[in-house]
Amino acid sequence: MADRFNTTESMRDSVFFDGPASSARYSRFWMLLVLASIIASAGIVGDSTATVIGAMIVAPLMKPILGTMLATVLGDRTNLIRSLVLVLGGAAAAVVIGFAVGLLVQTDVLASTNAQVSARVNPRLIDLLAALGTGVVGSVALVRRDISDTLPGVAIAISLVPPLTVAGLVLESGSVPQFLGALLLFVTNVVAILGTGIVVMSVYGVSRLTRRKAPGDTGAPGLLRPVAVLAVMLLLIGIPLTLTSVEVTARSNVEGTVQTVGEKWAAGVGWTVTGVSTRGAEVTLRVVGAPPVPDTAALQAALAAAGIHPERVTVDLTPATIVKLSTVP
Repeated sequence: MADRFNTTESMRDSVFFDGPASSARYSRFWMLLVLASIIASAGIVGDSTATVIGAMIVAPLMKPILGTMLATVLGDRTNLIRSLVLVLGGAAAAVVIGFAVGLLVQTDVLASTNAQVSARVNPRLIDLLAALGTGVVGSVALVRRDISDTLPGVAIAISLVPPLTVAGLVLESGSVPQFLGALLLFVTNVVAILGTGIVVMSVYGVSRLTRRKAPGDTGAPGLLRPVAVLAVMLLLIGIPLTLTSVEVTARSNVEGTVQTVGEKWAAGVGWTVTGVSTRGAEVTLRVVGAPPVPDTAALQAALAAAGIHPERVTVDLTPATIVKLSTVP
């Protein structure tokens, strides 16, 4: 059974940037980080999910984050500082690269026009749940050699570089709230990896492998301290995620009500609803149809009856002429 588990030395070797091969590891880290950031930025600008997934696989940020976690468990202050510097430096570099790519794009890259951005600027509690599960898998994969082949899947699920490049892109486009939202998603993922990793390492008793067993020590891993650390981390990150979740839910409810009422009204006047969007407190209902432009008094009354203040809703009426071609004999 013991051959399933990596030794402390092998775990250190896989995530720490020290030893005789440290220069090669640094060069590999920075090369892959720059390339992953460029790929992610291009994929986000082009709204290509496949390209963004490719960047997730290439991205090397998972290693120093796991290194931070392992150094914390082992009490290795030197590697803890080294790993933290790599995490912060790598994150800053990814944001800068995203900002630079944004300078090359003529149009703004924002959540309202890009699905890749929209998926990463409004993190919710469900994102924290996914990050916690992924963090557990990543930590266990570090401890157990028989499941280490799951790490590519962990890299895809945890999404580290794309939120950072999104932060740079939206900052260049002038949206500070979306910039902060993307950073919150990145921090959520990092906190999940660190918190769950500390608990997993304690469950497997990794810290006890590096210290001499004291008299009366039963060898059972102490979970009180790591669980307390995880609880504090979840509390700190859970507050803004809860607020975001409430905001997103409220916005979705309003948009759903506006769309339902709008579709019923539009069907009555022979027009069609093409979409609903929100910007700040204002909801825009886009409707298209044949001239003349219909009167919106009935729509206003229906929205008020549904509990939506009409002043919050802007109706974008787009006349469209539909020509039916006759059959050529």
